[in-house]
Amino acid sequence: MDNLSAIETTRKNGDEPFEFNGTSLPMDLLSFWQWSSSDIVGNAMRGILAEYIVASSVGMNSGIRTEWDAFDIETPEGIKVEVKSGAYVQSWEQKKHSTIQFSIRPTQGWDSESNERNIEVRRQADVYVFCLLKHKDQTSINPLNLDQWVFYVLPTGTLNQSVGAQKSITLNSLESLNPSKVKYGELHASIKAAANK
Repeated sequence: MDNLSAIETTRKNGDEPFEFNGTSLPMDLLSFWQWSSSDIVGNAMRGILAEYIVASSVGMNSGIRTEWDAFDIETPEGIKVEVKSGAYVQSWEQKKHSTIQFSIRPTQGWDSESNERNIEVRRQADVYVFCLLKHKDQTSINPLNLDQWVFYVLPTGTLNQSVGAQKSITLNSLESLNPSKVKYGELHASIKAAANK
């Protein structure tokens, strides 16, 4: 069997057309993005949005997101960051606000450059950023308003020492570990400080 390398991905601008029988169709990549990604309150897209928000805070949002890498973002200083998100409000009908819980599962990291999986099961990043969309009113929730978010920054070493191989953590348990609780404008400095602890 051939060993296939990773596909080289280029950043798209949205006006790339769909084609059929050698002809451009009256729909483009932007229309797909609008169709597939407009629900930014829902769990799946909110998680990707949280990664983008953290990437933008450290100046790393001009490239392309790597979906299956061992960690989510690498800062200009070389700090590996894992991003997790949670929210009280969901895009579906709720009887009460969601309980906040984040995945912290150790993994066998995959390296997109070498196209290989690590043998060791561990937490791959240097720092975790837990992004909480704290706003609780469904009628005015707006994940693009960064004032509606709060960010908890924690060195991975603190997680490892405190919870071992535990797979998830509640907000109360996370707060008991004394993470830095910061606003968007303080994120980059907080990530650098956590990496140096």
